[in-house]
Amino acid sequence: MDVSFSGLLSYIENKTKQLLSTNECTKEDLCFSLQETIFAMLVEITERAMAHCGSNEVLIVGGVGCNERLQEMMRIMAEERNAKLFATDERNINLIGFCIDNGAMIAHAGWEMFRSGHVTDFEDSTCTQRYRTDEVEVTWRE
Repeated sequence: MDVSFSGLLSYIENKTKQLLSTNECTKEDLCFSLQETIFAMLVEITERAMAHCGSNEVLIVGGVGCNERLQEMMRIMAEERNAKLFATDERNINLIGFCIDNGAMIAHAGWEMFRSGHVTDFEDSTCTQRYRTDEVEVTWRE
């Protein structure tokens, strides 16, 4: 269920000057179109993941998850699937620290591991920038 936007972003970066100089569109048009395309991709991949996992719940977190247009698109998809949507943003002030700030999420995961007795020696610690969420070993839950 991986998505990559590098090709899409490269294409837009290469075409922007031409499209704007010929007045085919405005900067706002380009930004809106890019947002709609990317959000549609995210909604589609989320719907596919829900079907694959048999889930009837969607949780949107992170900075992009605060975007109300993305939340609206996800809500429509969730309603069509009789699913529940949970979105965390500035309206849910108590959850912001854990769901928007990656540092807080990492610290909380570390705390849960520590509380459960799982300790990693510093020498054995690593940092992986592109760690997939389905590859994380959750040792503090059964």
